[in-house]
Amino acid sequence: IDLHSARCNRTDNRPSCCTPTMDAMPHTSAMWAAADASVRASAKHPFLLAMLDGTLAPVKFEYYIRQDSKYLLDFGLALRRLAALAGDEEEALALNNFADGADIAERSLHASFFAAWGLGEDALAKDEQAPTTLAYTSFLLRCVADGYREGLAALLPCFWVYHDVGVKMLELRATTYRDATRAPQLDAWIDMYGGDAFADAVKRYRALVERAAAGADEATRARMTYNFRRACDLEW
Repeated sequence: IDLHSARCNRTDNRPSCCTPTMDAMPHTSAMWAAADASVRASAKHPFLLAMLDGTLAPVKFEYYIRQDSKYLLDFGLALRRLAALAGDEEEALALNNFADGADIAERSLHASFFAAWGLGEDALAKDEQAPTTLAYTSFLLRCVADGYREGLAALLPCFWVYHDVGVKMLELRATTYRDATRAPQLDAWIDMYGGDAFADAVKRYRALVERAAAGADEATRARMTYNFRRACDLEW
């Protein structure tokens, strides 16, 4: 079983697995299509399937969350740097709000996990980014340094791919894996990334990227697509 076998019954315009070819957003749809192989590979990742069937070792999920916490620090930094580059006040405000959202929503979820696991600030402060985490965050920050549009596109997969798998995991949790026993933290993770609030965040961020691509020349759009595709590779 892979997550792409999950049917999606949504009928709205959310930028999830179900709507990668929305006519209103042709540029980001093209980026999504260019990254199809990586997106499909992510949906088959054994880690996600083990989350669903309840066989994921707790130590593996804890390690992932601790690394994700480190990742989000740099992700928020990248968003704030993009906000400083934005030539539009509304876009700058939106990007700073996204950075705040990463701090408040996702890191709050992590904090609840850490509390349940008895992990204090002293222990977490000793964590360092693993090589794969560092490769991803370094790539994102480099893309932001290359330019506003290039950076915007590079950060989109963190939103979109997570929601894509989250929606599919919600579907499979309710069907194929409805009788599986999972730790509450696993269900909380699925609920967050497959939920409506995150869907709205994806839609709003995707609109920023679409607007940037629409105003770019072909060479810049090609770089945006490359950055999006490479970030999808790193999501896997």
